[in-house]
Amino acid sequence: MFRELPPDQLARLQAVHDVTVADPRKPEERARFDAALAQAHGLIGSSFPVDAALLARAPRLEVVSSVSVGVDNYALDALQARGILLCHTPGVLDETVADSVFALLMATSRRVVELSQLVREGRWTKNIGEDLFGCDVHGKTLGLLGFGRIGQAIARRAALGFGMPVLYHARRPVDLAAQAPELQGKAHHVPLPSLLARADFVVAMLPLSDSTRGMVNAAIFAAMKPGAIFINGGRGATVVEDELLAALDSGHLRAAGLDVFATEPLPLASPLRTHPRVTPLPHIGSATHDTRHAMAALATTNLLQALAGQRPAAVYHCAQA
Repeated sequence: MFRELPPDQLARLQAVHDVTVADPRKPEERARFDAALAQAHGLIGSSFPVDAALLARAPRLEVVSSVSVGVDNYALDALQARGILLCHTPGVLDETVADSVFALLMATSRRVVELSQLVREGRWTKNIGEDLFGCDVHGKTLGLLGFGRIGQAIARRAALGFGMPVLYHARRPVDLAAQAPELQGKAHHVPLPSLLARADFVVAMLPLSDSTRGMVNAAIFAAMKPGAIFINGGRGATVVEDELLAALDSGHLRAAGLDVFATEPLPLASPLRTHPRVTPLPHIGSATHDTRHAMAALATTNLLQALAGQRPAAVYHCAQA
């Protein structure tokens, strides 16, 4: 294990396997982690790079079970070459992440953090003026870059709860009748230029890959409506952050809400940390007690099933030897 699990999930593993708990991010545990790799048949954890060099030190490895949905920390080619299963935890965090993203959308539009600070610092001495007004959310147009399970959960909140027309751009249209019948007639697949020109809020829910790295750049921001708000709840490295800052500084974009960054934790020197038009969060999309436990439980089930020779519940990448 390269990240702690809840006690009940650790007990499930210990009941049938010898388990070493060692967090390689902690210097005092790194040697124990490295020593365990040589004998490990399975790994479980998250938020640590499992690259080709690490895999080379684990000759018996059969499965990696990630307590996450995203897999950009894993060397997919090396896993495939070795025939090692990679499991992840889709589904159980969709609604929680959608809640977080919509909270960012609300916070940026109504300037919640900025105005709360006004009260905390004792600067609220009279009714606020127009210079501190926010903008409406209900009835405005939402544009989604990416329309997987989480994107669809965000769309439900927008369309059904706030009466927002929803536009989305993805590699191919989603069969709403089969996957999200409640969004039929309310969410529409459109070309990217049309989405950017029409959306009052653009929400990026993109996975990180060679094709999406740096995809959200100056050209994207320039094509957005003047005064639009940008939200990123997918992966930080899909956005060229300097070009986002330029779009905010120019006044073309009204604000940005960011739960993810190219470098995490966000460096103290990053302008995103203190920019007046940015609402930053510390990658909390799935960070509730209930959801993190559900993710750990699914990851544990995946690992136990794989080591028992069964097909795991949620395989991301089934490699061929």
